[in-house]
Amino acid sequence: MSTQETGNIPLSHAPDGTGYKLMELPPELLELLESQDPPTLTLHPSPTAALLKTPSSTYSLRQKNTSNALILLAPSSASSGGESADDGRPPAAVGLNAIATLHETIELVPEEGNTATPAPKARGKWHEKFGRGR
Repeated sequence: MSTQETGNIPLSHAPDGTGYKLMELPPELLELLESQDPPTLTLHPSPTAALLKTPSSTYSLRQKNTSNALILLAPSSASSGGESADDGRPPAAVGLNAIATLHETIELVPEEGNTATPAPKARGKWHEKFGRGR
């Protein structure tokens, strides 16, 4: 039986215990990593953020929280013990496993000039509109 006949795909939550972080790569860094001779990237600490260094540039790592969760899915197929297929094997139930739920991503911000200067303090939209006079 296909999923088109039932109208849905089974979804199960099967965390594998691995912690995942998604990282947004700037286009120039992605191009560098996909080149024929990709460089070695290194992480270094700084007073304000972790720094990712390439031979030609430096990026600070910033965490971005999201209100909408990102769910990493992996296909799954399990024998369903129902009718057998034409070749004698039991049919496989096709579905999805949710292997992780993410509420934040890592953003790479190009560092310019002195990396020892503190990062600007993040403020919400409310502070931008109403908090100036306080």
